[in-house]
Formats: sequence, C-alpha cells, structure tokens
Amino acid sequence: MVTSTSTTGKEGVKMSGLVRKSLDSPEEIRPFEGDTGQLELVNMEGGAVGRATFLPGWRWSEHVKPIAKTDSCQAAHMGYFVSGRMKVVMDDGEEMEFGPGDFAIMAPGHDAWTVGDEPCVVIDWQGFADYAKR
Repeated sequence: MVTSTSTTGKEGVKMSGLVRKSLDSPEEIRPFEGDTGQLELVNMEGGAVGRATFLPGWRWSEHVKPIAKTDSCQAAHMGYFVSGRMKVVMDDGEEMEFGPGDFAIMAPGHDAWTVGDEPCVVIDWQGFADYAKR
C-alpha cells in the first residue's frame, strides 16, 4: 500500500491525500466452492473493494450458498463487469444478463451464474466485504 499524507479532514485530523492498493496484490483471497473462481479483496477507508473471477460453470446457489448459508445472495452489489457474462435472477423473478462494460446495481435476494465459456470478472465496491467469507 502506498499513501501520501497531505490533507486535513473535517475534524482537523490528517488523512491520506493519495492511497494506492492493487487487486493484483490483494489483502485477502476467498476461493469459491468447487474451484470455480475466487474473490480478491483490498480494504479501503470507505470499505472493501473486490475483484471476483467466476469461472465457466460457476453458480451462486451451488458455489457460494454453502459458504453464505442463505437461500439467495443477500449482498447488495455495485460493480463493473470487466469480462465474461453473468445472468442474475432476483428472488421475485426479475432477471438480467450483464457483460463487459456493464455497470450493475443488484439488490439483496438473487441467484447468479456465468453464461458461456469465458470467465466473468467483476469489480465490486459495495457487496464483497462479507461475500464468500468463511
């Protein structure tokens, strides 16, 4: 991690003006069940930021549900799709497919799976703090 201290916050406390962390050197790696991918995390002041790689054949209800121990994914996500495709189906039946270049907001209560034979890579800065945490 690289930081630079140069600004003063609201309460006069010094805080970092610049912070650099890399998902290529994550602070934590969480593998999914069945060797179907992993989540790489860095912790920022505003919360965790993660890069998830979902391999072909990955499905939340098969590969994360045993870790989460909930009927559907209860994380709210705000993320950007770097590559691959993913289908998301909400508990109420609403569904959408996401792919490269898409920005997504997903409310809690959904299942998801990869579509096609390419890994799906997603950067998420809202819903990965406790995702697939053992």
